[in-house]
Amino acid sequence: MTATDPAMTALAHGWSALSLLHGRIEGKVERALQAEHRLSAREYSLLDVLSRQHDGEGGHLQMRQVADSVVLSQSATTRLVTRLEDRGLLERYLCPTDRRGIYTNVTEDGLRLLEEARPTHNTALREALDQAATEPVLAPLVHAVQRLPSGAQPA
Repeated sequence: MTATDPAMTALAHGWSALSLLHGRIEGKVERALQAEHRLSAREYSLLDVLSRQHDGEGGHLQMRQVADSVVLSQSATTRLVTRLEDRGLLERYLCPTDRRGIYTNVTEDGLRLLEEARPTHNTALREALDQAATEPVLAPLVHAVQRLPSGAQPA
């Protein structure tokens, strides 16, 4: 393949469009959450992921799984957890069956903030997708996102 290979050029353009769509969505969501709730998009995502934990088998996530879910490194996720813990939105505790394990749960204040922020997040997301759908280069990606099955989670 060469630098002018049409398949590689198309792939690069597709990647560029995907990156553009992600940036626009993240920017819109970030601005809305910061303005209304003093919450970053990453903080919202972390609260959302951790709020879905449960006490059943496999119900608590290890830090690696949390990091994968919010698309951050483990060290960045740990710093984010610490920041939210300092704000009283998260709490850590030792795993009752494995004293080496540490779990992180959303506090009542964290759950309240998450529920207050959810409509803001969803509205900003919807607006960003609707705007992107009007642009020919982004419309196919928006339609692909909209066709994903409800509840689809990355592996």
